[in-house]
Amino acid sequence: MGMEQQAVEIVETNKPVILQGGCLCGAVRYQLSAKPFDADYCHCKQCQKSSGAVFQVWMDFKREQVTWLKGEVSEFESSDNVRRGFCKQCGCTLSYRDTRYPDYFTLTIGSLDEPSLIKPNYHIYTSNQVKWLSITDDCERYQQERTS
Repeated sequence: MGMEQQAVEIVETNKPVILQGGCLCGAVRYQLSAKPFDADYCHCKQCQKSSGAVFQVWMDFKREQVTWLKGEVSEFESSDNVRRGFCKQCGCTLSYRDTRYPDYFTLTIGSLDEPSLIKPNYHIYTSNQVKWLSITDDCERYQQERTS
């Protein structure tokens, strides 16, 4: 989290942007007071298993920028220091939290009401990328986690 951050792109719209999101069933809702300071595609095995997809797409915030409007996230300890958040009603994956960095909170871009507004900057854990997935964007790629 102490790494140099790239600017996260908010896709242009003709209306004011209020970033809100939540789970599939609507039991958990959140609002964001700022755009994310970072966003990425993660191809690690844990993201693949926890999402049921071949990668997960995340956006990072300072903890105080996330306001829970309704419900609460249940968490699963997927590894040392890592808590993955989900809705206990519908099972929707919502968050990732590293306990070593308590001031930061990560949310799934797909849980946004308008996920097309946030464009990720880079790919991590591409060493675990499924072989049939062809990445053609111009984002930086890292075999493991990003270290700089």
